[in-house]
Amino acid sequence: MLLLIFAAVRRKNKKTIELRQVLVQDYAAEGKSIARVDGKVIFIENAIPGDIVDIRLSKNKKDWAEGFITAFHTYSPDRVEPFCSHFGVCGGCRWQMLPYEKQLEYKEKQVTDVLERIGKVALPPILPILGAPESIYYRNKMEYTFSNKRFLLPGELHNPDITSEQNVAGFHARGLFDKVVDIDICYLQEEPTNLLRKLVRDFALERQLSFYDIKAHQGWLRTMQLRICTTGEVMANIVLGYEDADSWAALQERILERCPTLTTLLYTINTKWNDSISDLDPRVVHGKGYVIERLEDFQFKVGPKSFFQTNTRQGERLYQVTREFAELSGKETVYDLYCGTGSIGIFLSRQVARIVGVEVIAEAIDDARENAALNGIGHARFFAGDVTDICNDEFFVREGRPDVIITDPPRAGMHEKLVKKILETAAPTVVYVSCNPATQARDLHLLDEKYAVTGVRPVDMFPHTHHIENVVQLKLRESF
Repeated sequence: MLLLIFAAVRRKNKKTIELRQVLVQDYAAEGKSIARVDGKVIFIENAIPGDIVDIRLSKNKKDWAEGFITAFHTYSPDRVEPFCSHFGVCGGCRWQMLPYEKQLEYKEKQVTDVLERIGKVALPPILPILGAPESIYYRNKMEYTFSNKRFLLPGELHNPDITSEQNVAGFHARGLFDKVVDIDICYLQEEPTNLLRKLVRDFALERQLSFYDIKAHQGWLRTMQLRICTTGEVMANIVLGYEDADSWAALQERILERCPTLTTLLYTINTKWNDSISDLDPRVVHGKGYVIERLEDFQFKVGPKSFFQTNTRQGERLYQVTREFAELSGKETVYDLYCGTGSIGIFLSRQVARIVGVEVIAEAIDDARENAALNGIGHARFFAGDVTDICNDEFFVREGRPDVIITDPPRAGMHEKLVKKILETAAPTVVYVSCNPATQARDLHLLDEKYAVTGVRPVDMFPHTHHIENVVQLKLRESF
């Protein structure tokens, strides 16, 4: 039996509550851990079930509270040593201290919990989570930031050779928009990712070229995006704050000389305050300006602004589950909503009579049409616009009513208008692919008016993070 000691201290007229020797009991959504004290749920971070810790509350409500750990008394027997030297600082891979098998266990439990608690719908037995065969080097896309503001680690604060006014290349420190962690080795992407990042950083340091200052909005070297495909093709896009033809020519030469595996090199001038390049024009200086990635034997053209599943191998497995849940016979008209660059529809294309893709981003629809042509698919049509505006009676007469609807919305889930449109359309089968089971559960609750959940399978796309994808099959109640 744990002895809980409550300490309350007056500080600036506010009461600080500290809880001593609290047992961390479980995980909640978004990677937060749970402790329970006198019936109150306490949400904390950077802990795993089995840890015994001291907690200082930062938020205290009637039935729940949030806090942060001030001391560890006992570590959970499940803890393992993180493999990355930057663990806990850069903001990524926050579950490295948890064995991968345990990560999968908690992710599967998270899906069950949110579907039951938020969805409040009848569920079939949930199929086992599909874990990733490779838990490192799994990302095909990375973006690094170059900054003149270095995040200082506790051991660096009093080192006269290291200051915060230092040019670095890496990732934003967790919770800080203007400080960047200088990354030595990142294990998320295969080489030449670390080679290229250090090459560009060292070149700029040698030439005393300016790194970007996000607060002052000035500096030459801003970001670098890398795509490394399973096909062996590699694309780098260097984003610069302004034109400097001589410096760029020298950097370009250095990159191509030291990185012979690079198949495409681009650069982009970004004079905006934000880092988005969706409205900018990357310029090709080497190669064809894009890379080719594969899912099974389907090819996909991926440019510097294209959306594509970040984990190619698990993306393939995600789409295989989607195809299985669609239960295709070859005669169906399939509507692919939020179709992006058409990858799901194309992946299903050999088992269907017709694919109709709808996506609000016009540039993505251009990519979808190009990808369909690349794979010799003549029975797919793609439309740019809001699905609730496009899918009217006239559209159904022209394109055919859907036998199967695939929906793969962003983290915010489906707009309520789209949920109503799906209910109105009443396709016999709906397959809902989600990167956020909580918003998926909310939408399932609304779809329960006409649909029953008949299949659930989580897929882990991002090892060592709390993120989880989930695929749900729904059947129109009157159709079975």
